[in-house]
Amino acid sequence: MVVVEFIALAIALCLGLSALLQWLWNITITRIFGVREITYWEAFRLLIIAGILFGTPAFGLTFEYLINLH
Repeated sequence: MVVVEFIALAIALCLGLSALLQWLWNITITRIFGVREITYWEAFRLLIIAGILFGTPAFGLTFEYLINLH
């Protein structure tokens, strides 16, 4: 059951962070550098790329951490 909860939390966190990244990008980067706004799925892909480059899944929120919460 813990694995299912972890997967659901990871998916919800990733989708929420994608929306946050999209919003921050569209209100900040477009005004500073004059680039176009990004879509939700482009923000999602940027999060995946950042995870691959920096190797930090969901700001250090790992399966082992969630298991040891109790």
